[in-house]
Amino acid sequence: MSAKITAATASNPLKRTMQDNGILRLTLENPPANTLSDAMLEALQLAFDEAADDKNVRVIILAAAGHLFSAGHDVKEMTAHREDDDKGRAYFADIMGRCAKVMQSIVNHPKPVIAEINGLATAAGCQLVASCDLAIASDEATFCTPGVHIGLFCSTPMVALSRTIHRKHAMEMLLTGEAVDASSAREYGLVNRVVPKDYLQQVTNKYAESIAAKSSHTLKVGKQAFYQQMEMGLAQAYDFTANVMVENMLAKDAEEGIGAFLDDRKPEWMDE
Repeated sequence: MSAKITAATASNPLKRTMQDNGILRLTLENPPANTLSDAMLEALQLAFDEAADDKNVRVIILAAAGHLFSAGHDVKEMTAHREDDDKGRAYFADIMGRCAKVMQSIVNHPKPVIAEINGLATAAGCQLVASCDLAIASDEATFCTPGVHIGLFCSTPMVALSRTIHRKHAMEMLLTGEAVDASSAREYGLVNRVVPKDYLQQVTNKYAESIAAKSSHTLKVGKQAFYQQMEMGLAQAYDFTANVMVENMLAKDAEEGIGAFLDDRKPEWMDE
């Protein structure tokens, strides 16, 4: 099933598995908490940057090893920088900026990104889930933004969370810091599906395979337009997406896809 595997290491705690069907599986392997440490953020950024230009990658799955999806930032790593001359200000600004870049790289990525959540996703780990295009969770997964418990409001996770779920649900999670189960996360709109843990990878792969079979050019156009129009007023959004549709209609894959539909045959995508 796997054509190429790059194992995780201490300096690069992200396992890459390139599957034969164009699915790139990125697995957080920074036990036990899969924190978004300096090394993990660097590895994620590099992986997303390289996948953007790799024509063999059609869909990305973001998963995690172990019983946690991600506990967010490495608090011990961050706290150590309080000994810096500026009490950590420069480091805190740097790591928050790099984390935000990773999240935006997911949203702005030309390939669809699917989160596969097998356990707890907390703080920036929850932010990671909210930033992905789709999210499939096991029935044992939980989600929270618990910064208020330690005097640190989850302000950056709030950006992704508030753009994904209803503001009342987002504020409930942010203000209380309490965990929500997978079923509630689905009701909130944070995840698409909740499945038994034993079937999690199977279901996620099924979603990925379905998407990978589509024109990558069409998916790129549609994903970019989706997030751009969300920030616009109604009239502007319709003007913008009308232009997107016109350009999409003139693309080779639209011509091929419509022709295949009319001829009752399977389309042969050129990804153009």
